[in-house]
Amino acid sequence: MDFSEVIGQKHLKTHLSKTIENGRIPHAQIFSGVNGSGLLPMAIAYASELLCNQYEKGSPEYTSCKSKVSKLAHPDLHFVYPVNTSDDIKKNAVSDNYAEGWRSFVLNNPYASLFEWLQSIGIEKKQGNISKFEAENISKKLSLKAYEGGYKVMIIWMADNMNSECANKILKLVEEPTDKTVLLLLTEKEQQIITTIRSRCQKITFPLLSEADIAESLIKNLQLKETLALQTARRSRGDYNKALQLLEETGEDEVFEKWFISWVRTAFRAKGNKGAINNLLDWSDELAKQGRETQKKFLSYCIEVFRQALLKNYKVDTLLFFETKDETFSLRKFAPFVHQNNIFEINSALEDASYHIERNGNAKIIFTDLSIKLTRLIHKPELV
Repeated sequence: MDFSEVIGQKHLKTHLSKTIENGRIPHAQIFSGVNGSGLLPMAIAYASELLCNQYEKGSPEYTSCKSKVSKLAHPDLHFVYPVNTSDDIKKNAVSDNYAEGWRSFVLNNPYASLFEWLQSIGIEKKQGNISKFEAENISKKLSLKAYEGGYKVMIIWMADNMNSECANKILKLVEEPTDKTVLLLLTEKEQQIITTIRSRCQKITFPLLSEADIAESLIKNLQLKETLALQTARRSRGDYNKALQLLEETGEDEVFEKWFISWVRTAFRAKGNKGAINNLLDWSDELAKQGRETQKKFLSYCIEVFRQALLKNYKVDTLLFFETKDETFSLRKFAPFVHQNNIFEINSALEDASYHIERNGNAKIIFTDLSIKLTRLIHKPELV
């Protein structure tokens, strides 16, 4: 993958290219932003330049090097990503156990999400993590000399999933790097990487992609009509992978919509209604049975729907894109219940729930508590 294949982010491509041209390459860097804005494609393109720059452009060696990187098969390009145990891997799971699946996954769509990765290897009901066993593998790989005599590049995708033992082992590599070694930490949640690592890395923040860049890519890669491409780009909110998901219509949003509508309707009826409270408990039970990644994705979906309702309430229709499959639910009728006097608390409650889910909290208790909060907040009057 070359910089030319990465969507948008022209200023970042220029910056990274200059670091190579000037020979001022930071040994440890954090790429921070939404994965759908191009973290992984950019990291691979950057690695390609680093690994192949030692050869003359156009030479057989250069062409061979580029080919190996494009197939994710270069011996000096290493990847680490969240994994967990499975039917085949009973304990101490590490990235190498899933290497073949990883190559297929990335080559299919380097903008894809963590949930899609876990789903592709059949562990979507578990939480992916990067463990101390992974840190041992990283140390071994980076202690060896480069196979082709140039740089070694280690890309840690979703680095915020490192547990504390792994992070502390990685810290030594960041503090005392081996010669010609570049460590790229890709993250959507930079603050969850320990401070001692963050302070020693050069940070590059990836902005969301522009609607124009996403639309252009959809037209070029998928041969979409311009009208559909622009509409999809607008709804994607700067995330190319979200645009692809919208086009695929996997049905996931339909399930989330069903859960959401049931939830807000029951919460609305629950004030002073014991029967409805029991229904909320039943709803919490159903959500608690889902995998943690599904639960987190649903909470993100809820945040977006409440945001759309707020925009509708304040007549910012130019930013609306939410459409329901359920004809009995109207965003117009729901919108007045989401306003300046409760949106911050609703958003905070949803984010807190997602935080506790990610840290293996009891899902039934988390969703029950969230439901009770929503019952109170959705009846809160708007201040005039």
